[in-house]
Amino acid sequence: MTDRKPTTCMRCAVGCGYRQRDTDGGPKFVDVRGDNDHPTNRGQTCNRGVRETVDPTGERLTEPLIRRGGTLQPTDWDTAIGTVAVRIIEALRKGNDNVAVLGSGQQTNEAAYALGKLARGGFGTRHYDANTTLCMASAVQAYMQAFGSDAPPPTYEDVPEAQTHVIWGANPKIAHPVLYRWIAESAAADGELIVVDPVESETAADADRHVRPEPGTDLALARAVLAQVVDSGAVNRRFVERHTEGFEAMVGSLPAIEVAAETAGVSVDRVAELAAAFDAQTLVYWGMGVNQSVQGTGTARSLIDCCLATGNLGPGSGPFSLTGQANSMGNRVCASKSSWPGYRSFDDPAHRKAIANAWDVPLSRLPDDSGPGFVRIIDALARDNVDVCWTVATNPVAGMPDAGHVRNALGETFLVTQDAFRSDTVELADVVLPAATWGESEGTVMNMERRVSRVTAAREPPASVRQDVDIIGAVSHRVVPALFGSERLDPESLFDEVRALTRGTTADLSGITYGRLADELAVRWPSSTATDQGGYRYFDGEADEAEGGGETDDSWSFHTDSGRARFSDASHEGVPEPIDETYPLTLTTGRRPDAFELPTTEVVGFSVDSRSGPIRGRRIASVHVQHPAVQAHAQGCASVASSLVATEIP
Repeated sequence: MTDRKPTTCMRCAVGCGYRQRDTDGGPKFVDVRGDNDHPTNRGQTCNRGVRETVDPTGERLTEPLIRRGGTLQPTDWDTAIGTVAVRIIEALRKGNDNVAVLGSGQQTNEAAYALGKLARGGFGTRHYDANTTLCMASAVQAYMQAFGSDAPPPTYEDVPEAQTHVIWGANPKIAHPVLYRWIAESAAADGELIVVDPVESETAADADRHVRPEPGTDLALARAVLAQVVDSGAVNRRFVERHTEGFEAMVGSLPAIEVAAETAGVSVDRVAELAAAFDAQTLVYWGMGVNQSVQGTGTARSLIDCCLATGNLGPGSGPFSLTGQANSMGNRVCASKSSWPGYRSFDDPAHRKAIANAWDVPLSRLPDDSGPGFVRIIDALARDNVDVCWTVATNPVAGMPDAGHVRNALGETFLVTQDAFRSDTVELADVVLPAATWGESEGTVMNMERRVSRVTAAREPPASVRQDVDIIGAVSHRVVPALFGSERLDPESLFDEVRALTRGTTADLSGITYGRLADELAVRWPSSTATDQGGYRYFDGEADEAEGGGETDDSWSFHTDSGRARFSDASHEGVPEPIDETYPLTLTTGRRPDAFELPTTEVVGFSVDSRSGPIRGRRIASVHVQHPAVQAHAQGCASVASSLVATEIP
């Protein structure tokens, strides 16, 4: 057998290092084991990560397909790329926004960057986004509003240092098993684990305390906890006065504790217990239960407020959003979807000009805003306002709410789907471009704590399958040949472009090279030299354990105009669709062992990962009665649920 090559697990955003090799025709896709030298996991693995890496399931796409006579039929690459290029060129003649591009957190940094460069710099379209927005937009906005920059302040190194772990709206025992192992070990060593979740999850079963708010009332509960912190005198005045702004306005916006607790369906005593948890050194983690909510940004801001008010910002504490997709962070930093590479703002003309110069494209071609976002792009397709849509490593039919609307919208456009396995979206496509999966691709990714690491190819893809960057390069060469200057795109050269564009930004990757990653395996940004790497964000000093916060005013530097962290004044506005006699059931999302990731988004009930293979099976129509993800109310639910229909995937 061949020698083992270092790579990164792509099944979640923990970013565990593997050593992999080809099985040389054996029954497994590749052979992997944990990498003992990798700084993220030190050899630890989880069953799901290994299983889905060595034995991806689903119907593999092994050749290009084109729709003829209403059915998808095999074709050659020249015909497929030529057809796609002609349709894109024709669409762009009507306007730059007449082409939509939808990417994914399942792409490498290099593929995400190349796709964004083509969409923004080649096509000039505003209709470009990635499915990472569906998962992480709330957390991103919360970080931006509070700190002036995206990404969690803490790192994995803070987990064992925390005394209290509050997990809110997440099930990391299932979703992030290796990270959860560290959390559980820390909590067991004279610490405490508190879980806030309407569902009795696997993580909640391990908790020292499980707080169960009514679904949709997380913001009310978080504001009640914050009000209790203020009323009980637990505010860290020294930290608040030196390093924050907006505290008094936040206090003025808080609800009465009793009213907010009642709204959340939680006792006042429980609220007091949650507030008291912040007396210790506390890490607060949250997931899709917070993010995928109409009040997600407000709830995430309120959890950050709890940290700010109690001085729980600094090593061993702070707000830590849990990311689902393996390269969601990299997509945000590199892909030019909500910001230019390195979090360069669309609102800053100087950044836009710098990107135009670097890419050697007319400034007028680059959009001056980030566009309408993933959901609104689908709406534009439904209104027949976009002639061509190109999806890459994403399956919006299964991953978005109202699948019928999405299906109809994609049916109104010329649909190009680039993926590794059959999916609901593939079945609607006019042209299918078969892509390499993990173990066949080269590049880098970023985990949820900002570490960059390599993904490597242990085997060649099937003969008529190409890596993402090769497909993107082929399309670009037909439509805007000068953009990359070559049809064949080299991942390392693409990463060097990213490094150059992020130099001096808040997400500086300029000190990270393929050579350095070969030696160190993973490096955390910001990194501006060949030897440095990032630690706890915004902090440069030793924590004062007696007082909280930094020892000097210079210890903290946030990326806001004032240099201070900002409190919020969010308030609970009610559940948008409360239950009534006609609709008596509340359905909510969750993580279960056999219903994990949709094609790069998180919705319970149907497991499809477009780069590790779809798990074909039953899909929720209204509620899947026999699926363990249905957490039925103890009284009266069974008779209602039994009348609901679960449909088979075609």
